[in-house]
Amino acid sequence: MTLRERRDVETDVYQPAEDSELLADAACDRLENGAGDGPLVLEVGTGSGYVAGRIADETDSRVVASDLNPHAVRQARREGVETVRADLVSPFADDAFDAVVFNPPYLPTDPDNEWDDWMEHALSGGEDGRAVIDPFLSSVGRVLAPDGVGYLLVSSLTGVDEVVERAGENGFSAVAVADESFPFETLTVLELLR
Repeated sequence: MTLRERRDVETDVYQPAEDSELLADAACDRLENGAGDGPLVLEVGTGSGYVAGRIADETDSRVVASDLNPHAVRQARREGVETVRADLVSPFADDAFDAVVFNPPYLPTDPDNEWDDWMEHALSGGEDGRAVIDPFLSSVGRVLAPDGVGYLLVSSLTGVDEVVERAGENGFSAVAVADESFPFETLTVLELLR
């Protein structure tokens, strides 16, 4: 890796943190291992590729990852993750995935305090923290197979009840399958079922 590539990774790509680990743990626990072909899983917003890599390594799933950030796509590919540059689920076929996993940008951010770079895109969820979550919930049903499942990480800062309500408006029941509390927030993984 060149010095420029290393700097891009350090400043432009979201690296694994507690939220990444919680989502990876929950997804790996919930995705079935069995004989034969495993589920086809999409990780949206892969960042470093950590969650996708864990799912691929710890389950019998085939994992495809996506990210809007070209630096993240490059890093995830270097980590061996099959990755495409995409905005949420836009380029993927209808009913293609058995599971979709997403750790979205969820931090509520005052528009006057936002900056325009790739890390901000990875962190800022807009004023209410749901600027990316709401469009995801509106579109993820299209790419999920009829019996497909979603795993969405949300923060108490984002309003878990509001996300559950929005999921319901989009035809999903949302059940908390994992959570972890920190001094300023609680992180929750929601399982989305139709």
